[in-house]
Amino acid sequence: MSLGPRLDAIEVRPIGVFRTPFADKASAPRQPAAARGVAGRIELVAELEHALEGIEAWSHVWVLFHFHQNDGHWRPKVLPPRSREKRGVLATRSPHRPNGIGLSVVRLERVEGLVLHVLDVDVVDGSPVLDIKPYVGYTDAVPEASAGWLETPADPGPRYAVTWSDRASRQRAYLTETSGVDPTEGVEAVLAAGPEPHPYRRIRRIEDGRFRLARKAWRYVFRVVDDHIVIEGISTGYRPKELAAARDPETLLHRAFCERFAGDGGVE
Repeated sequence: MSLGPRLDAIEVRPIGVFRTPFADKASAPRQPAAARGVAGRIELVAELEHALEGIEAWSHVWVLFHFHQNDGHWRPKVLPPRSREKRGVLATRSPHRPNGIGLSVVRLERVEGLVLHVLDVDVVDGSPVLDIKPYVGYTDAVPEASAGWLETPADPGPRYAVTWSDRASRQRAYLTETSGVDPTEGVEAVLAAGPEPHPYRRIRRIEDGRFRLARKAWRYVFRVVDDHIVIEGISTGYRPKELAAARDPETLLHRAFCERFAGDGGVE
């Protein structure tokens, strides 16, 4: 979308890069409050060696970064996860912004040379860092700030209890044992925030009162009973033809999974 006549362009040069556990937007928490304890690091360019002097005295820092996985497109109005109607993008925390600039506050654990080790990270791995500023509690925190269009001024946190059915638990255990990592990590946190269908969170209503969450190449079918979510099964997002032609480790894992659980929810 064009903004029409522009002011002179501003050139911004990254000063470093984020290293985090989150490979893509779908796996990253929506806010730092949902990333308590998640560790990451900020690797800075060599010329900033002396610019860091004194930063270790601060417990938290603001980090400005670039949403590098955005495609450059944005819309004036978006549908935030906690809203039932579209809002102006500048009245939201959507990553799809006119300039794709993100702002996050993280805990500063320690400094090692040009590397800042941080906690409570909600940023995608490889995000270019644009600036770092100390978080100053007496001026940056505004306890009386309004909550805008949100229903409550406080972070509601997890709203739903999430459990796995026997079948889903078996499928989850198989994936963890076979791959050596838990590819379902983060699923519970996503669903605990709410099961409402939303394109940003990749949740769709399917049939028989069930829903499906798409996360990377896996699909999770679940039901909602009051404030309780039951994950009923895991399936692959690959088509049968793609599985038949599998060569890379990830797709081979999906094929093995489907063969193991054939007739038991392996493929929808």
